[in-house]
Amino acid sequence: MSAGAVLTSEWTKIRTVRSTGWLLLLGFTLCVGLAALFGLSFRNPSPTGSAYFDPLFATFYSLTLGQLALVAFAVLVVGGEYGSGTIRMSLAAVPRRGVFYSGKVLAGALLVAGVSLVTVLATFVVAQAALGPRGTTLGADGVPQAIVGAWLYLTLICVFAMGVATMLRSSALSLGILIPLFFLGGQGLGNIPKLKTVTQFLPDQAGWVIMHLAGPPDDPRWARAYGPWAGLGILALWAAAALVGGYLVLRRRDA
Repeated sequence: MSAGAVLTSEWTKIRTVRSTGWLLLLGFTLCVGLAALFGLSFRNPSPTGSAYFDPLFATFYSLTLGQLALVAFAVLVVGGEYGSGTIRMSLAAVPRRGVFYSGKVLAGALLVAGVSLVTVLATFVVAQAALGPRGTTLGADGVPQAIVGAWLYLTLICVFAMGVATMLRSSALSLGILIPLFFLGGQGLGNIPKLKTVTQFLPDQAGWVIMHLAGPPDDPRWARAYGPWAGLGILALWAAAALVGGYLVLRRRDA
């Protein structure tokens, strides 16, 4: 089977599984809906609050929660076949495992990239409306970079999840590791100063810098050992390593 035929086949699999579409919709709804809530909560400055305010933090913080639904989608794109046992038939139809794996990852990544682009733009627009006079504009300093970075972040974090799911060969096990990593690790452990020297290099923590979610860069409590694009590069390396690991497992182990 040709690479194009494999890609078409994987697209068909994704379209015919109802849960994957609902997860993408849930991710979009969480990102945009929570952006509106966070924007409204930041709209009026608190008289006792800090003087520092970054509208991009209020804009994209919702992605840290909305990403969980997209990660679940990415895991199911790969792990669903292992759970149902259809992976055996898929590999019998496409014995060239590199072609099979590339088609599956590419199909999932392209769909996530499209949904992520719409999600990020809608999140930005809704958040600025909610922030009112404290909002920012598309042409403001750092905004285009943050928007592109947010789009790449969501896409890469899902690619990373697909690689992990291929290595673990189980949706439940993959979600049991990734959800706590991205939720508890990012929301909790990542804020402990003594652990930051290590946690700052986790996939989500590294990708947050370009979206202005890592806190004020001049505050030592939040400062990172790298810049925005370097952080995104670290995330890309995590994604690449997960993909390579997934391929090695798929190539060496039977279905």
